[in-house]
Amino acid sequence: MKKPTVPPTGNPAAKISDTQRRPAAFTVEPEATTSADSLRRPPRSFGGEVAIVPDEEDPFIAVAEDLPQVPVAEPQRRRFSFAKLAAGAFGLLLSLAFSLWVDRLIADLFSRADWLGYTAIAVLAIGLLALGIAVGRELIGLWRLDTVQNLKVEADAAATSGKRKQAASVVKKLIGLVAHRPETARGQRTLATVEDDIIDAPHLIELAERELLAPLDNQARALILNAAKRVSVVTAVSPRAVVDLAYVLFEVVRLVRSMANLYGGRPGSFGMLRLLRDVFAHLAVTGSIAIGDGLAQQVLGHGLAARLSTRLGEGVINGLMTARIGIAAMDLCRPLPFRAARRPGIGDFIGDLTPSMTGKDSDRAK
Repeated sequence: MKKPTVPPTGNPAAKISDTQRRPAAFTVEPEATTSADSLRRPPRSFGGEVAIVPDEEDPFIAVAEDLPQVPVAEPQRRRFSFAKLAAGAFGLLLSLAFSLWVDRLIADLFSRADWLGYTAIAVLAIGLLALGIAVGRELIGLWRLDTVQNLKVEADAAATSGKRKQAASVVKKLIGLVAHRPETARGQRTLATVEDDIIDAPHLIELAERELLAPLDNQARALILNAAKRVSVVTAVSPRAVVDLAYVLFEVVRLVRSMANLYGGRPGSFGMLRLLRDVFAHLAVTGSIAIGDGLAQQVLGHGLAARLSTRLGEGVINGLMTARIGIAAMDLCRPLPFRAARRPGIGDFIGDLTPSMTGKDSDRAK
């Protein structure tokens, strides 16, 4: 067998081809180190002035439909009134007169027959018991409304002061107010889990608002939208203005009561009268009882008059008026002010009441 030829030098790697070269070492230049002094530079100002753009000119702040913002409704302050003093005085006088009449009636019945007198006393006792229960329910309803308004004030004070103990008290009262709603069960569990981990008072209140009131806010918006739709349809097809006024009043009363029950107010008859008084007083003060000429012109300017009949256009305006009243009722009945959640406006309901203006019909067709 032929032996392989060995190079004269005795090194077998001498015949390695050019493609299989031996590894070589290279010299790497050290990187230039940056000293801390070179990173330090004296502060300097940028050339020119920084222009601050107002919010109304900022293109990133979108205002829905360029509509005016709805002012927040607040309850009227109860002040001393001579009319209330006169009503109380005459009411006390009538009560005394009624008591004397009842006493004389029972005495006359006893003079005729004893069983008639005892029957009158039993009927009087039943009537007084029923009246006491009714008055107690009305007082409890008024107390609930006062509790809602006081909770708003306490929430603002706790968020401003930053005291966690005060914020925890507000959250506890809020849970007790809306605990009867099944939609808040998940939020209550979430708050029970992470309540001790949150130290900042405003964050704790905002978390309670998102977890407890966000589901109720969605239902409140649905209540407002459904009432506005019903008013717009009925007032568009009704032949008489009296029917329009009666139905709008009926829907407004039902909407305000549903809003109060949703947020835990549950007012009685006198509480409803107070809520309605505050709602209509707010609308009268802000000049928005008919939503305002500017909003009507803006809606009609979008082409509503050209696309719809006159009666249907009036129905849409009445529906927007009902939505405006619903937003005011939401402000009065909501136990916390809007901080973490966005407050609804008229622009949130225009697209649902007039889809042809916003192009929703074409989008659904596609």
